[in-house]
Amino acid sequence: MRPQGDRRQGGGPRREKPEYDQKVLDIRRTARVVAGGRRFSFRASVVIGNRNGKVGLGMGKGADVSSAVEKAVAKAKKDMLIVAITKTKTIPYEVEGKSSAARVLLKPAQEGRGLVAGGPIRIVADLAGIRHITAKILSRTPNKLNNARATMEALKKLKPIKVPARTIAPAAIPVVIQ
Repeated sequence: MRPQGDRRQGGGPRREKPEYDQKVLDIRRTARVVAGGRRFSFRASVVIGNRNGKVGLGMGKGADVSSAVEKAVAKAKKDMLIVAITKTKTIPYEVEGKSSAARVLLKPAQEGRGLVAGGPIRIVADLAGIRHITAKILSRTPNKLNNARATMEALKKLKPIKVPARTIAPAAIPVVIQ
């Protein structure tokens, strides 16, 4: 006879699916000089999203990597962005974003094209739920955090396009003469 909490029966603790998926964009070690030498800390950049139109970017600093990542996730949750995505899982129109020295260009793509984007743009677009996009980093900066911020700025500029309801033209209505 097996104990009551045996995992083979499925009676163990259940892990809930997290509300947002997250990806660590960048981790950097930073140093400040004090009287006794250098003090090291870590800077983490994290992108979170629900893959259905909500995405956030956060940056946190801490004495160790795990605390920096936790702070970055908390910051990203505060600064969530709702992205305008079409039914075909692309963006409605071409848009450009800039943050610091970073510049990015995002273009809608046909269904089946996929994510044609590099580095931080790919991560942000994927977690936002965009499946078809063509993107280009226009600047020369290799800074992932600024490129991700530029992508977020570009996504902020998107507004959903409202398709007007189809109306019947007056000439198309048959007129019955008595």
